[in-house]
Amino acid sequence: MTARLQTALDELGQSFPAGTAEKLGVLVDELERWNRKVNLTAIRDKGEMITSHLLDSLVATPLLQGEVILDVGCGPGFPGLPLAIVQPGRQFTLLDSNNKKIMFAQHAAGLLGLDNVSAVKARGEDYAPGHGFDTVIARALAALPRLVEIAGHHVGEDGVFVALKGRYPTEELEELELLESPWCHAVTELNVPGLEKGSRHAVLLKRQP
Repeated sequence: MTARLQTALDELGQSFPAGTAEKLGVLVDELERWNRKVNLTAIRDKGEMITSHLLDSLVATPLLQGEVILDVGCGPGFPGLPLAIVQPGRQFTLLDSNNKKIMFAQHAAGLLGLDNVSAVKARGEDYAPGHGFDTVIARALAALPRLVEIAGHHVGEDGVFVALKGRYPTEELEELELLESPWCHAVTELNVPGLEKGSRHAVLLKRQP
């Protein structure tokens, strides 16, 4: 598993801390073990978990900015847990309203010794940390107009909202513009090893100056 993960990491073309493949292997093993008892994800195969959970999270690493990151609607911890593993100098808050998924994220963070992770059970609309975040990230949580309703207020003054999407979200972007949104956007294509080219994009949202 470690060798398989290392090969996959090499394909991303990024630089990762020593021991990354081993920690990701523990995360996948634990996710698969819990998933047999508690339904955390529809993905059952470990190989597919590597592609669709780990690599699909780690492609967002270069898009992060600042020191404090919020993963809203994290589910059982994606993309937050893989990102926290490879970015130990940043602080990650993982947010989800599903108790069993947050319990797994808390368990996995403890097991992996991730002292830069805090997992919180709450809805994005209701969460009140008392400060903004440098980066807010969300993966497959909601359409863009709804997404900024849920968590746009958590983005700090100069922060960025990274919305991880599948194919180019033309309709969602048009809907956002029709709302006369205060957000300006840029879209970048993400290449996830093992997934079809053009199947992943990130929308970067920043407040209009």
